[in-house]
Amino acid sequence: MRYEHPTRQIKWWRIPLALAVGVIACAVIFGNLPNQPVRTLYTQIEIQAPPEKVWQVLTDFSAYPQWNPFMRVRGTAKQGSRLILRVGRGKQTSIFFPKVLVAKPNQELRWIGHLVIPGLFDGEHSFILEPLPNGGTRFIQEERFRGSLVQPAWNYIITDTAQGFREMNQALKARCEQH
Repeated sequence: MRYEHPTRQIKWWRIPLALAVGVIACAVIFGNLPNQPVRTLYTQIEIQAPPEKVWQVLTDFSAYPQWNPFMRVRGTAKQGSRLILRVGRGKQTSIFFPKVLVAKPNQELRWIGHLVIPGLFDGEHSFILEPLPNGGTRFIQEERFRGSLVQPAWNYIITDTAQGFREMNQALKARCEQH
């Protein structure tokens, strides 16, 4: 019988773990390289309500279940705060924990979120409220995507996510104009 020293035995479970760590490391490194391509999803709508009204409805996160078909948010619209964000419809939802970058009342709300690790799939989401001469508001909803997983997910983003943005914009318009 041949004796093998225990430290020389291969622990097979380490191979898949090492491969997974390597893949994630590569994705993070490539996702954080300078000049990483940015993909942008842009929507806008005109709302016949002043920016103050639109801001009030937009930042009343607790009321989102009453009108917003695409997004649920917990937290406060305050620069530096963390939110809990659920986007999607039905069983096709994703949860993120973005950080609020900008919260200028009646003008702009912007946050950045990451999928698990920064560099894999990052989204900088912004809502911009522009006053119109007629007293209304141009509402712009935009997201800039970066990271190594953006390209593989782009078809989903430009169909389902874009549809969710449009549905939310329409619902926000209806909510602001009815009150």
